[in-house]
Amino acid sequence: MKCRNLGRSSLLGATLLLLSACSDDPWNRPLPPDESGQKVYYSSYTGQPKHLDPVRAYSSDEGAIIDQIYDTPLQYHFLKRPYELEPSVATSMPLVEMLDENLQPLPEGSDAKPAFSRYTITIKSGIKYQPHPAFAKADNGQPLYFFNTVEQGSTYKELKDFEVHGTDVLTSDDFIYTLKRMSDPANKAPLIGLMSGYIVGMTELTEKLKADRKEDQWLDLRQYELEGVQKVDDHTYSILLKGTYPQFKYWLAFRFFAPVPWEADRFYHNPGFKDKNLTLDWNPIGTGPFMMTSNKPKREIILERNPNYREDFYPSEGMPDDVERGYLADAGKRLPFIDKAIFSNESSSTSQWSKFMQGYYDRSGETSANVTTSTFDQAFSMGPDGLELTPAMANKNIKADEELRPSINYLGFNMMDPVVGGYTEEKRKLRHAISIAWDSEELIQIFLNGMGQQAHSPVPPGLFGYRDGKEGMNPYIFNWNEATQAAERKSLEEAKQLLAEAGYPNGRDKDTGKPLILYMDYAASDSGPVPDWYRQQLKKLGIQLEFRTSDYPRFKEKMRQGNTQIFPWGWLADYPDPENFLFLLDSRQGSLKCECDGSNSSNYDNPRFDALYDRMKEIENGPERQALIDEMIAIAQKDSPWIYRYHRGEVYLSNEWTNNTKKHGISMATLKYVNVDPEQRAAQQMAWNKPNLVPLVAGVFGLIALVIPALRAFRRRQRLTIETDS
Repeated sequence: MKCRNLGRSSLLGATLLLLSACSDDPWNRPLPPDESGQKVYYSSYTGQPKHLDPVRAYSSDEGAIIDQIYDTPLQYHFLKRPYELEPSVATSMPLVEMLDENLQPLPEGSDAKPAFSRYTITIKSGIKYQPHPAFAKADNGQPLYFFNTVEQGSTYKELKDFEVHGTDVLTSDDFIYTLKRMSDPANKAPLIGLMSGYIVGMTELTEKLKADRKEDQWLDLRQYELEGVQKVDDHTYSILLKGTYPQFKYWLAFRFFAPVPWEADRFYHNPGFKDKNLTLDWNPIGTGPFMMTSNKPKREIILERNPNYREDFYPSEGMPDDVERGYLADAGKRLPFIDKAIFSNESSSTSQWSKFMQGYYDRSGETSANVTTSTFDQAFSMGPDGLELTPAMANKNIKADEELRPSINYLGFNMMDPVVGGYTEEKRKLRHAISIAWDSEELIQIFLNGMGQQAHSPVPPGLFGYRDGKEGMNPYIFNWNEATQAAERKSLEEAKQLLAEAGYPNGRDKDTGKPLILYMDYAASDSGPVPDWYRQQLKKLGIQLEFRTSDYPRFKEKMRQGNTQIFPWGWLADYPDPENFLFLLDSRQGSLKCECDGSNSSNYDNPRFDALYDRMKEIENGPERQALIDEMIAIAQKDSPWIYRYHRGEVYLSNEWTNNTKKHGISMATLKYVNVDPEQRAAQQMAWNKPNLVPLVAGVFGLIALVIPALRAFRRRQRLTIETDS
């Protein structure tokens, strides 16, 4: 009887196993299916955001989240290239006035140098904040959740514990309050140093707040004056700058200038809230298209549509090929398109890639394309017209969006170093020789899978001031081939000749005969294919390269102290202007000269370059500015404080149901444009993740075939034993 039941159970189990294959949901789904009927976007991150306070957050990992939550006065047009600013919550582009020392407007066309410039910004009326307990009011009109003691707020652990949520209307006071928060040293705003040099009164306010604050005390910044920032009316405010700073308009599209209402500041300074992570740095409050509803960064971050979001529409024009690529299919439609975005934390890029290929993530990555050396061959192959998707990717209708980011990757020489630094002709020749031997084109092919472009100067493609072809070539490192109309790296023989003229024939000191040993400061291991390739480049000249490795904090400290010789470094644009790259060689940004965490990590110091920079940064794009940039680049190419390596390119991949995926090299506030087709996604997930049950079922039935005869034999022996005993 037991044997018969076991057989029946085994058959039933096998039958259930087969029936389960008919389920409407894939077995390997990493996330629970969304059954709300909402349009959900699924993506991932590998770097957890550390700061979500808009005056403090600077990294791309942070921007990928909070740029969807906060509005700014200006924004970038999603589709147009070169990058173009347009109003966001502002009604129009700012009114810019040039003023004399008495704050009187200069006559149009005046040759007088402005003492001040004033930006006047008018914002749209009727814009509301997301629902939030900071705006909740009691029956008497007073804030409901502003507490004076820890005990009063002790029952509240998370935002979801607050039963009442309210909203408020965006006013100019909120933008003014943000600038005062930027001035407050307690908020550790990374832009405070730069902006204090321009915004009138910011330095004085910083000192006042530093003197007045006691420990973690909340200061009502409405009671403090920021001289250069004035309220005109409820929807208009002005910012007064020292001198001129044309690039200031770009900062108005950056999260540092997003509005923060005083109610948010006060709410998150409730006694005891900081200990429970109830802070603005963890729980943003914005007027943008989305609001954060879950912040568990070790697991996931969830954004949902802000029900109070203003009227906003998808652009109706773009670049010539945007129609063909489908980027204008949603032209003129109300934004945002999705109801929710779920960002899952991934511990490795391998897992991230696998889930994208299975259809569980809509894009291959957010802040990076996540196409690594190990996955590149799965994604791309070389076709007759260059790089193209592999047949497997093409069969899945994967979309590829290429982006040459406005960036520069370089190998810096510490110009204060006695060996590789200095401005004599011999020192320049040494750096030129090394730069020629350093084959960046090979590096791009081997380690970047061809995703990059050889750099010739600090200014990347796509920005004003960049010159292509022969005009833009670095003549100290390359020759121009008229036949191929391309730059070709100078020969190794020319590099060796320059090295000899620098005093190191065959890589040895001409006086002592000792080998030339150079040191690269490096925040990674000194073993592996990349360091080996680095060594090989200098070995061509007979130069030995040694690595001085350290962890990243120690590496940064060495950079700040100028305690380096050669180091790999790079820069990604904050805004699309050549000033944002040329300032990297401004001597006043040198770590040793400014005694700060300066951006001029090479400690490059050329007075002529500085003078040209001062003029260049003050004028608008035009022939005069181009001429200044040309001269600055020529100086930097001659002095060669860097080995100009490459401008990084990336190709982002999206599944076919994900639309409006054009990458923007500057702005990260692009989630509102993304659209998805949940039904198509569900169908493809089923098609791509069907379980192959044949081996499993065969194994089960094979096991049954072995077990049942054995049990029958065992029962026969039992019966025989019983009969014998009786």
